[in-house]
Parts: sequence; structure tokens; C-alpha cells
Amino acid sequence: MALRVPAGEVEPARAALLELVRDGFEEIDADEHVVLVAYAGAGRASALVQRFPEAAVSPVEEGWEDAWRTYHRPVVVGGVWIGPPWGTPPPGEPSVVIDPGRAFGTGAHPTTRLCVELLARCERGSLLDVGCGSGVLALAASRLGFGPLLAVDDDPVAVETATQNARANDVELEARVLDAEREPLPTADGAVVNILLGPIEAVLTRLETTWVVTSGYLVGERPRHPGWAHAGQATLDGWAADRFDRVG
Repeated sequence: MALRVPAGEVEPARAALLELVRDGFEEIDADEHVVLVAYAGAGRASALVQRFPEAAVSPVEEGWEDAWRTYHRPVVVGGVWIGPPWGTPPPGEPSVVIDPGRAFGTGAHPTTRLCVELLARCERGSLLDVGCGSGVLALAASRLGFGPLLAVDDDPVAVETATQNARANDVELEARVLDAEREPLPTADGAVVNILLGPIEAVLTRLETTWVVTSGYLVGERPRHPGWAHAGQATLDGWAADRFDRVG
């Protein structure tokens, strides 16, 4: 599916598309427009067409599931190099090698980078990564000096991927399958929650930490946060991340 959007209207389209394609999509600049390209099987393609009836849909070649690899490039954020297995970390610098497989999270997405930026400013201690995806945030946090580390996700594939990435990076990480909106959450000193706005608000009511970093929403949006005090924000490419401290 290819959705052509005026450059000034791309942020809401990105956010809406991310709800349906959590494992990412391609962006192509085209004059004063941006083309958002999502690869999907028949079932998900139907949902995409219902949400974006103006989009163009066409068959793709075999192997589309791995097309994202072309766009998985390294980034440096918070002093940590985050990149793919086929990249080369700078010698002597903190680094995290991430192969997301079918889980969300390469390190390049603005929300991931914003979370790492805010985590770099937080006091060190134990950390809970809610909605861990590939495990990139927990692993970056390990390089920043956080620990012990616990990651949870309601997708078993994400938990398996996070576990594999932790092993590949020689990081001790406990990863569990857990529904963060319904099941009891583990305690920790701090947490990072990079998911969608509504689920973040649900998690904030149940979280048992002294601070939390949240992202997964656009500039101008902010989770409702009763019981938490807003303590800082970072923005990038139309996306936002916030830190909250527990009140009382």
C-alpha cells in the first residue's frame, strides 16, 4: 500500500499508519509530498484499505517481509550507537546491535531516539521496558548504566526477539509475555513506555515506579497522567516523548 500525503499533513498519517503497521513502513520524499509505503499480507492489507481508501494498493514481489532491511541504518543517541548486525560500531564506544526480526524497534524511529535521549538524563537504577518490541530501549538503557532490566510485551514474537538481541549483546535481560493493560506490572525504579497514547494512559494508572519516560505520540499530544507530575519533554520530526515523576 502506498499513501501519498502532503508534507504538512504527514504526521497524523504516520501516527494512524503506525497503529496498523507496528513493524514499520517506508517513507519516500516526493516533491512537496511524502509517500508512506506499507507492506502487508492480505488480512492486514484489507484493514489498511478500509482506513486509507485513497491509498494505492498493488502486489509486491516475494521477500517483501524483509524489505525493511534496506532502511535499517545506525544512529547515535544519548552517546550510544544503535545499528543492525551488518553495521560496524565505532571501536571503544557504547553500542547496541539490533536485529528487530518481526518486532518493532530498530533504533532509527524518532520515538525510540527520543526515549533514549530522555533515559540518558534519568537517574540510574532498575528499569522496566513496557511494550519492549525488539528490546532496543532496554538494551540501550543497559549501555547507559541501568539495571537490572525487565522487558514485557503482549507479543510472544517480540519477547523472543528481545531475548535474542539481549543474548547477542551480552546483556542480562528478563523478558516476559505480559498484557500491561490488564496483568500486574513488575516494580522497578523507572520505566520506559513507547507504545500508543491510549495504552500509555492505561499503563500509567497501574505502574509502580518513581518515574517513567513515555513516547509513541505526536507533538501536541500528551498522556493524561493523574498521580504523575510532568518533568520534561523532547521532540523530533513531529514526535514527542515525556518524562513523568510520581507525585507523593
